[in-house]
Amino acid sequence: MSLEFFLNNPEWLWVITVFYDLLIVVSLFYFFGKNGLYVAVILGIVLGNLQGGKVSDLSVFGYTFTVSMGAIMYSGIYFATDLINEKYGRSSANEAVILGAIANVVVMLTLVLSTYYLPSEIAKSSKDVHDAVSTLAFYSPIFVIGSLSAYLISQTFDVWLFHKLKVMTNGKYLWLRNNVSTLSSQALDTFIYTFVWVLAGELSFIVALSIALTKYIFKIFIALLDTIFIYLVKDVRND
Repeated sequence: MSLEFFLNNPEWLWVITVFYDLLIVVSLFYFFGKNGLYVAVILGIVLGNLQGGKVSDLSVFGYTFTVSMGAIMYSGIYFATDLINEKYGRSSANEAVILGAIANVVVMLTLVLSTYYLPSEIAKSSKDVHDAVSTLAFYSPIFVIGSLSAYLISQTFDVWLFHKLKVMTNGKYLWLRNNVSTLSSQALDTFIYTFVWVLAGELSFIVALSIALTKYIFKIFIALLDTIFIYLVKDVRND
């Protein structure tokens, strides 16, 4: 398949990107165990927030859906924390969530700090890079705060519910706790973050609700898909 094919068929590019995201988590786990999953969570939150404003339109069965590149990368976090929870316990999963939040804050603060260094005239690209970093750094304080709040609330809930269901079912039905915890926390995260757009004055309530529902439909697909992956890799390592 050529680059032109994907440009004309972004739906297939979206599917490939989902597999790419999940395979990153699997690869990090396979080679580095729990530490690799910590890295996956950090990458997910940082990349998800940096690309949260990168939205595109997909056409599925004749309907057009607006999706965010950030939502794909962000979904991998749930897979990573559920795998940590399953293999290493609730405390390790919560630790990964906190590390992700810290990493996100550090990245955003560093981007802001870098904007106070004026671009050099030695290279033509310096001004373009400076402007690009400034756009990301000052996209909107409300979005940064909203995104981080949604992340902490939904991920903490995901870790708690996954562990609760595991205890209630005596460790059986991995598919159940993986899907129920992920879909519940994804709904929480999606609606909290989407309505930040309303608070920021960017979208009306109706439009924000429509976008939230669309994002959630795509996240359901990713959640169901990562169930296959978690069964494939849950017994890979015993460290």
